[in-house]
Amino acid sequence: MSNIDLKEFLDNKVKQYNCADFIEKDPIRIPHRFTHPADVEIMGFMASILAWGQRKTIINKCTELITRMDGTPFDFIKNHQNKDLKQLLGFKHRTFNDTDLLYFVAFFRYHYERFSSLEDAFLIGQEQREMVDVEMALNNFKAYFFSLPDFPWRTRKHVSSPVQRSSCKRLNMFFRWMVRRDNTGVDFGIWQRINPSQLICPCDVHVERVARKLGLITSERVNWQTAVELTENLKKLDPDDPVKYDFALFGLGVEGEM
Repeated sequence: MSNIDLKEFLDNKVKQYNCADFIEKDPIRIPHRFTHPADVEIMGFMASILAWGQRKTIINKCTELITRMDGTPFDFIKNHQNKDLKQLLGFKHRTFNDTDLLYFVAFFRYHYERFSSLEDAFLIGQEQREMVDVEMALNNFKAYFFSLPDFPWRTRKHVSSPVQRSSCKRLNMFFRWMVRRDNTGVDFGIWQRINPSQLICPCDVHVERVARKLGLITSERVNWQTAVELTENLKKLDPDDPVKYDFALFGLGVEGEM
């Protein structure tokens, strides 16, 4: 398939899957429950971190988490008393448990006492750069996220970074949600200081499988360089918004079209 044919094929699939109907069955449904930017950020981040396993289960666990935070995540994080944290005890999704959750809440409170947006957490060390380096952003974010004293060592496994050679699927998905902007209403586009052209495509099992069949991935293992390779090939189709093709690749995979 030539690049021209591939672009036409994938552009049509983006139009098919990047639509309001996509929201209902996807974890992005969780931040769409909110309008306040901080609520969107917090629950977008949590939904992306918990995004492994069946999508229905992910949505159910995130809904449970919202309930435990009294339906107002940002207000809970900002104004909770120690006694309120008892509501979070017993939360669990796969290997993510209440120890991890309590640290996430502590970090969010620390961050929002200093900044108005979670976007700032990914811009540390890049204040003078004209364009954000996403690889640097993710590496610096992990260092910042675990900068509070006495963080639980077990919690580190839930926040990936390129320096670990991880593909950072969940955080790249979160970036897509926060940064991409178009008129379909799926992604939020509430962050303005990171450019969509800088994003790296989330590389989950569905995306990887379809991308290999289309010749967009050649590396044997799935790691950060795999995600970069995929994104560089997608930039040949649309250099300004390569990650829009995440909709096409994921949709083709999860719906069994390829």
